[in-house]
Amino acid sequence: MGFPKGFLWGGATAANQYEGAWDVDGKGESLPDHMRGGDFQTPRQIDAVIDPSSLYPSHEATDFYHHYEEDIALFAEMGWSVFRLSINWTRIFPTGEEAAPNEAGLAFYERVFDCCLAHGIQPLVTISHYELPYALVEKYNGWAGRELIDLYYRYGKALLDRFHGKVTYWLTFNEINVASLPFGSALSLGTLKGFTGTMAEMPDDINVRFNALHNQLVASAKLVKYAHETYPGLMMGNMDCFILSYPETCDPADQWANLSGMRFINWYSSDVQVRGAYPAYAKRFWKERGIEIDMQPGDEELLACGKIDFYTLSYYMSNVVGTHETLEKASGNMTMGGKNPYLESSEWGWQIDPLGLRIALNEIHDRYQLPIMVVENGFGAKDAMEADGSIHDPYRIDYLRRHVAAMREAVDDGVHLIGYTWWGPIDLVSAGTGEMRKRYGFIYVDKHDDGTGTLARSRKDSFFYYQKVIASNGEDLD
Repeated sequence: MGFPKGFLWGGATAANQYEGAWDVDGKGESLPDHMRGGDFQTPRQIDAVIDPSSLYPSHEATDFYHHYEEDIALFAEMGWSVFRLSINWTRIFPTGEEAAPNEAGLAFYERVFDCCLAHGIQPLVTISHYELPYALVEKYNGWAGRELIDLYYRYGKALLDRFHGKVTYWLTFNEINVASLPFGSALSLGTLKGFTGTMAEMPDDINVRFNALHNQLVASAKLVKYAHETYPGLMMGNMDCFILSYPETCDPADQWANLSGMRFINWYSSDVQVRGAYPAYAKRFWKERGIEIDMQPGDEELLACGKIDFYTLSYYMSNVVGTHETLEKASGNMTMGGKNPYLESSEWGWQIDPLGLRIALNEIHDRYQLPIMVVENGFGAKDAMEADGSIHDPYRIDYLRRHVAAMREAVDDGVHLIGYTWWGPIDLVSAGTGEMRKRYGFIYVDKHDDGTGTLARSRKDSFFYYQKVIASNGEDLD
């Protein structure tokens, strides 16, 4: 059987990791603009006030803002039919509270979308991808403030009203479920008012965190409801960071720990966004953790009316959950479970599990019965340019080959999979560590951790491999 005709192939980026031009054409400061670079061992530093003498990777990133035509032409050369990108909220509303949107920001994205469409590439747009206006961090403690529900709605409405004729597929929030975990306070929620320090030192109040997530879920539903009522042809989706986990042993305690962990990390947010209400297990979950959700009149009705049309996910790794002291913890940033002795790991400690992607897709399909897109999947590694300018990355090709094969098996299993966008198809700044040397791209960008580089673009071996995969609709993986 294999992938269906019309399957969407492409890549995915985030504005704050790729766009650069952080203070150009009226753009305001976002939370990532206040984050310095780190590495595998060193957590990123967050500054309440930007230090002009320090390096903030998002300020230039890999400068899509000034290279978008060149980059989109390269994407088209690979054969893409879809490009997942995000809007920088502060390019549209610099502080989040302006009376009207910034026309220069809207005009930039209009040029980008027109360029995509001219190359036969559909834009798939993430409305909020880890780029909260820093002014809202300081004024409302980020998403802890219910004021952000209406501010986000006004921002999202401005995008839908302007671009509904050019963009069909929309995602309300990137990896909304990371708010379940402490690092979500920095990446997604911005509940860091007045904070200066490393991501390892961030304050964490689980009640604040889950109420901030509630506000995001309400905001998402409110915008989806508007889209359905005003532009019924649009497809509105969620986006979850799906981290599959396995029980360490057949001990029933391990089985229950894994089921509970899957609910906590993977199902809590999407159960709300797909089904329109909090799941039955939520009340006990809140009670046992001292969480009191500030459920205001109308919230439940909005959640019920704002159900998404398709489900999307990021998938990079799997973890192991267990209750025994023998469980060895996996290393690496963003790993949250135990080490699996049956899997190899990347240099950054992420356990490589292609079969896990097939398992995850089957689980999602069985639970929700919606169209699914894998909108992030990729392999971060150090790449070296040879004297002749070539970049050989067989490790990335192998990762891609095995995960595309797993998706093909999932399609044959009956999963309604409609698209795949590789994460970081062109080198960009790592969100977790702020590094450039952790490269994901099929396209190499001459940019380094110290901020130096010409920003020149070069095709890696994986560029030509992905080109072949797309041309064969996932059939030629040799």
